[in-house]
Amino acid sequence: MSLTLYNTMSGEKEVFEPLQPDAVSMYVCGPTVYNLAHIGNARPVVVFDVLFRLLQTHYGTVTYARNVTDIDDKIIAAAKQDGTSIDTVTEEFTEKYREDMAQLNALPPTLEPRATQNIAPMLALTQTLIDRQHAYESEGHVLFSVESMPDYGKLSNRSLDDMLAGARVEVAEYKRHPGDFVLWKPAADDEPGWDSPWGRGRPGWHLECSAMIHEHLGATIDIHGGGRDLIFPHHENEIAQSRCAHDGEYVRYWMHNAYIDIDGEKMSKSLGNVRSVRDLLASYRGEVLRFALLSAHYRSPLDFSVALLEQARNTLDSLYGTLREVQHIELDADVELAGEAFYQALNDDLNTPIAIAEIHALAKALHKADEADKPALKARILAAGDLLGILQQDPQQWLQGDEGDESLSAQAIEALIEARQQAKLDKDYARADEIREELAVQGVILEDSREGTRWKRG
Repeated sequence: MSLTLYNTMSGEKEVFEPLQPDAVSMYVCGPTVYNLAHIGNARPVVVFDVLFRLLQTHYGTVTYARNVTDIDDKIIAAAKQDGTSIDTVTEEFTEKYREDMAQLNALPPTLEPRATQNIAPMLALTQTLIDRQHAYESEGHVLFSVESMPDYGKLSNRSLDDMLAGARVEVAEYKRHPGDFVLWKPAADDEPGWDSPWGRGRPGWHLECSAMIHEHLGATIDIHGGGRDLIFPHHENEIAQSRCAHDGEYVRYWMHNAYIDIDGEKMSKSLGNVRSVRDLLASYRGEVLRFALLSAHYRSPLDFSVALLEQARNTLDSLYGTLREVQHIELDADVELAGEAFYQALNDDLNTPIAIAEIHALAKALHKADEADKPALKARILAAGDLLGILQQDPQQWLQGDEGDESLSAQAIEALIEARQQAKLDKDYARADEIREELAVQGVILEDSREGTRWKRG
């Protein structure tokens, strides 16, 4: 089965064909480690984690690199504000980032290059651009000349003048053109810096990804991902640096996820609605956050809200309830993914909403299945969940909640009551009775009335 991906460069879905027949290289822009990751930072992590899992079903080797930016103006400012060292800031927030992403069931990347450990490749790239007359030195800075690249702006599909207006570029005296961007800049005495042919300094933000991709993955990679906010200027400038330094193709498929809103508003510090992953994890399990992030297609905006999280939690409770009913059943065969509808959905540009709908269909079929058919259906649900990074925990432990007691959590009970009501609407009365009995075994008594179903613990 072929995999199709939407390529931002072409503006179309394309059949994915890697440069090497059985090996894929993928690079995703990672965190700048000066603060906790917010839920918007988590969306590309979850999206490209699903792609990473999917690619491994197609190809023998998948090399996934996600960088860590550990030198930046914001990091320097955070260290000064806290009265601590830059290393202390970056180590703390790198570790917290890894912990939070692990809570979202994200697999660790194959490679995690750090900017400060790749200064030599950055210096080499800068020198190559100077030698090829695509960059110039000015007042201790080295800048890329945007006018030296005829098709600069192709990824964002905007003219140079449009991009400058959109970026609100501050014109510095040392620039030949307002759109020229920094490759290397001077470092103050109290700031970290490295010796270079142009004086003590540090790299510009755009430079690091181009240099690390070339150093660790090669001149051309298959997939480059990130949020839509990175298209311009970051990814546009990466293309300029890499193509002008090394010729040929830089990235074969560009992929970008859409933004996250919070309760219908743009997430921003000025509105005070930035939600960190760590704060959300205090109220919701990581798998709930992950499921919520996958509930919309990655190229569609996502309105993140309490209602969305509660819906995600209830859905997972219901699905884990289904798996608990067949927890005693052993799997007797691997799933042939190629013929599965959920697999087809993911191969169609990561259509996670359709894949989730197919899991629901499998769960419904499992409720009605004969005993002989249940092992295969259980295996298919688990295979689908594995590709999405969900439904891999022990169902009984999930449904007991975080308190560690032996009773069902209130959320799990509500989810089962909702499933029972749906079974009644589907005229699946046997399933409705099963749910009532299941709850009774757990000491939960249901009371049906015209106003709905109430419950209490016996």
